Amino acid sequence: MPLHVSPAPAPALRSILAALGSPTAVSEARTPSLRAQQGPLSPESPLPVHVLDVLDDVSHRGSPRTRLTGWRFIVRSGERAVAAAEAMLTADGWTFSHFCEGPYVTSTERALRQAESLPAPYQPRLLFVPELYMLTLWLHHDITADGAEGLPAPGDLLVPLAPAPPGIAAHRTHPVADLLPRLTLRLAPAAPLLGSTA
Repeated sequence: MPLHVSPAPAPALRSILAALGSPTAVSEARTPSLRAQQGPLSPESPLPVHVLDVLDDVSHRGSPRTRLTGWRFIVRSGERAVAAAEAMLTADGWTFSHFCEGPYVTSTERALRQAESLPAPYQPRLLFVPELYMLTLWLHHDITADGAEGLPAPGDLLVPLAPAPPGIAAHRTHPVADLLPRLTLRLAPAAPLLGSTA
């Protein structure tokens, strides 16, 4: 089924286009593959980037929440993905954040292709778990939802991108109900040992 990609905010896209059009921004980027490109570069496949947080207070212990931190675009030169570009929301609105390259660029493309072969339609997003250095493709079941909001829901799927943390298989599609509890368990603060003193 085709994926239902949410449109990125117009100012976010404009900030990426401005950065790609700036010889200084491209030449100063820490992305050799981007600097080496000749010809036009185009940002495609916009995905909202959410960060997974686990609440530590007593009333919500172990409860996950997400927050939007940016929009990531795959930067193409012709048919080839050469980098990713990210825009972030600041007090003054959307602005270009950074270019990046590496395994997550090709892994994101691979996961998107996997998702297109699923029998049901999904809205693709990225879910970042900074404490585990983990990035997943988050396939949200409600294709009409605002891509900038929401929590992983029971009908959603998560596809860990490579490289994934030890014990979690990359590019394997997991129902949220299976993978999210494993992630929150790894993120939860350890309980104090009996008899220990603070």
